[in-house]
Amino acid sequence: MPYDTVSQRPDKSQLPPILMGMAQASMQKTLAKAVECSGVGVHSGQTVTMRLCPAPEDTGIVFIRTDLVNGARKIPARWDNVVDTRLCTVIGNDHGGKVATVEHLMAAISACGIDNALIEIDGGEVPVMDGSADAFVFLLEIAGTAEQAAPKREIEIIRPVEVLGQGKAAWLLPSEKTRFSVSIDFARAPIHKQSFDIALSPASFKAEVCRARTFGFFEEVDQLQKLGLARGGSLDNSIIIKGDSILNEGGLRYSNEFARHKLLDAVGDMALAGMKIRGRFEGLCSGHALNNGLLKALFDAPESWRVVESVEEEEALAQ
Repeated sequence: MPYDTVSQRPDKSQLPPILMGMAQASMQKTLAKAVECSGVGVHSGQTVTMRLCPAPEDTGIVFIRTDLVNGARKIPARWDNVVDTRLCTVIGNDHGGKVATVEHLMAAISACGIDNALIEIDGGEVPVMDGSADAFVFLLEIAGTAEQAAPKREIEIIRPVEVLGQGKAAWLLPSEKTRFSVSIDFARAPIHKQSFDIALSPASFKAEVCRARTFGFFEEVDQLQKLGLARGGSLDNSIIIKGDSILNEGGLRYSNEFARHKLLDAVGDMALAGMKIRGRFEGLCSGHALNNGLLKALFDAPESWRVVESVEEEEALAQ
């Protein structure tokens, strides 16, 4: 049945005028065809099937819970629909529908330049796959892209926005290009202090970010499972640290894989703005809660951003 696909961008009544340049605007993109995958949820432990489908212009990214009925089914992937940030980002609606662990998929969709898609899923959590965004980039490459009739829009940062926590901080800063930079500091080996910085594009995300896996500590597994979390976690989908050692056969994919994964998470969380952000994200030990708080601070400060039409040529996904 057709879905009522409405714009998932920030409320248009609150947007400043769109600024148009002399150059021809880039156009919105959706998937050229539907693609499907199945996998286990890292926290729920339940196996789900997910289908990524094309969507009309100005739809944004919308999850459809095919196992639910009526108003609970449709959940726009938007910052103001975030309902939980414990160890992952969970979005929900007013009818009780929820989808957990959306950040890795949202990072792949955003970084690969997809503006509009319907994500049909028969459970409450996006499959974790191998703990990174690699499988989602692969799926998007299989689907390919289709250019649409409406111009692509971006949120341009024109004044700094920040949120601060205890020893943590996150910023959005003006920048001609979309960049992400993160620094983390864990008191124990093998993490300690790490950082990573990248100018985000489909090519750089695929080459430098998408294979970085989520991680956790062996000593915390029992407590997390008592809280209903990490029930699907394993060495197949997470880096597991015990003491000062990594339990995964083969070790790390990058020397700073932990920082790269935190950057991946930030890309996914910022994608919930509803448009690409033209600016620089900087995170100091930031996580899902602080990232969502940064978007709340951004939209509470309309003098700090404006909507512009994208005129940059974007790298296409492989067909």
